[in-house]
Amino acid sequence: MTATVVARRPVWSRPYLLGGILAAWILLWILFRGQATLPLGGAELTPLHERIGQAADAIDNSRNSNPLFLYFINYIRLFIDEFVTFVQALISRPSFGRPVPVIGWLGVVAVATAVALLYGNVRVALLTAAGFVSFGLLGLWEESMDTLALTLAAVLLSLAIGVPLGIWAGLSNRFNRLVGPVLDFMQTMPTFVYLAPLTLFFLIGPASATVATMVYAIPPAIRITAHAIREVPEATVEAGTSLGSTPWQLLRKVRLPLAKRTIVVGVNQTIMAALSMVTIAALIDAPGLGKTVLKALETLDVGTSFNAGLAIVIMAIVLDRATSAAGRRVETAHRAGRARGRLWRRVQVSVVLAVTAVLLYLSYVYVWAAEFPKEADIGSFVRKGADAASEWAQANLYVSTNGFKNLVTYGLLNPFEAVLTGSPWWLVLLVVTVTALVLATVRVAVVCAVCLALLVALGLWQDSMVTLASTLVATVLVMALGIVVGVWMGRDERADRVIRPVLDAGQTMPAFVYLVPILGLFGATRFTAILAAVVYAAPVATKLVADGIRGVAAGAVEAATAAGSSAWQTISKVQVPMARSAVTLAASQGLCYVLAMVVVGGLVGAGALGYDVVSGFSQLQLRGKGLAAGLAIVVLGTMLAAITKSAARRADAAAHGRP
Repeated sequence: MTATVVARRPVWSRPYLLGGILAAWILLWILFRGQATLPLGGAELTPLHERIGQAADAIDNSRNSNPLFLYFINYIRLFIDEFVTFVQALISRPSFGRPVPVIGWLGVVAVATAVALLYGNVRVALLTAAGFVSFGLLGLWEESMDTLALTLAAVLLSLAIGVPLGIWAGLSNRFNRLVGPVLDFMQTMPTFVYLAPLTLFFLIGPASATVATMVYAIPPAIRITAHAIREVPEATVEAGTSLGSTPWQLLRKVRLPLAKRTIVVGVNQTIMAALSMVTIAALIDAPGLGKTVLKALETLDVGTSFNAGLAIVIMAIVLDRATSAAGRRVETAHRAGRARGRLWRRVQVSVVLAVTAVLLYLSYVYVWAAEFPKEADIGSFVRKGADAASEWAQANLYVSTNGFKNLVTYGLLNPFEAVLTGSPWWLVLLVVTVTALVLATVRVAVVCAVCLALLVALGLWQDSMVTLASTLVATVLVMALGIVVGVWMGRDERADRVIRPVLDAGQTMPAFVYLVPILGLFGATRFTAILAAVVYAAPVATKLVADGIRGVAAGAVEAATAAGSSAWQTISKVQVPMARSAVTLAASQGLCYVLAMVVVGGLVGAGALGYDVVSGFSQLQLRGKGLAAGLAIVVLGTMLAAITKSAARRADAAAHGRP
């Protein structure tokens, strides 16, 4: 008889170690529950919070005496304020002694449609015209133009900074290595975190809102421009050099023309990032639709928030489609060559510009073309319909929605929160550090220990643990949804064609918009914030999983099928394990997106760090605590990013057979 040797997993393998850590944690939690949990009331301040508040007061008091403000920051604030005010004067606010803007609604629609037609196509031009007219029909023309003005100002300034820096990063490896970590930090830091510090320097208003938007919008402009410059074929550059071109001539006549198509994609991403942040910047008194949504959310006015949210979605779709069409047109023109259709193009441009000039003149001279007709307002019907739909959903879907909410709250959130907030701080520090050692490296474990110690020092341990519990629960839901839908999309091309546009649309919508229908269904609770975070993060995670499943070698799937494996066995034994690196990356990105929504959750009952940050904006005596809470979110994000990125690298190494 031949003996069969069966390889056994050693008892010290990673899953067993993690199980042992979890069991020890639960046991110690039972023994030390409620001890050294460092609770802090909502209005309580630690000495550190008071010192931070005093430092903020000192900055305010030195605004007109400190040379940094007198000769640098105040000039920047003045320039940005004047620039935004100028753009508003053109399209949204009465100005230059006129009771209406310089360009009325008809002129704005004409210019937007002309730009979409000249740089896109007829279909996009019609969509643009309909989208801009809908702002007036919704009764939100001035608010929409304020949002557009702030977006345009932020985008122009972001591109003025981002494109040159991107070119520099594309040409210089040293600068690219230097700027990379800075861009990583700007993109992973939750957007709300830097709102409060910016108000210290630029005050509340358009200037701080524009700077905050630029912080969020500049990274894609730099990254994509640098990528475009680096993708220019080296042979083409060498040919230009051999013909005696100087570096400046190479850049202007070779690199930039060939990189133009990709740079347009960067412009698209910059616009979408700016629009997303402009609405969120309503927290620091940014004008426009975001302020309307924020006020409606504070009063739980679902109809008004839905109406304004619909306008934001329309603006996002119009800007996205217009810039995407411009990118495709650049690609088509590049392939066809410049000479083809040049005469017809000149005729088309001349006609479009002439018609636009006539409509601009009408909007400047006549009131009917300057002010959108109030009789055409259908916003009231939209608001009433949204309120009615919300009331119907609450009355008829209460059993199912409340059941789902209770399942998540009592089945996941409360247990997570009870263990994290009920454990002594030193126990959580020990458990997280040891877990990081098992999952990652000694360096990551040290980072986690330092981050948790900083949370203790900031005096916001309890709130940080509540936020961490909500973040982990939301990430679990994101990955559950992402894996199920992602596997479906990866295995079925028809499902991918149907679902992917929905996910793309979800990514283009500003975060505030998600809160509107969710708030109407579930009210202002912790679950509302978690579900909003899931909706915000799920598209990214789902697409990453789908791409990972699709990337599994077809031969491996065919071999499993030939061996008699069922569909479930093929998924669980072959496709998901072989796409482990993509799944881990999806978890990492999903976690970052979830954490970015944590402050938004403070607006709808999530409490904890999100509420601390929001209250720091509205209550001067809590400003120090709000700034500390923003720093705590950064610390929490740094710790979670370190663990997930290390786990993603380890999964990628395992997938490629590296140690």
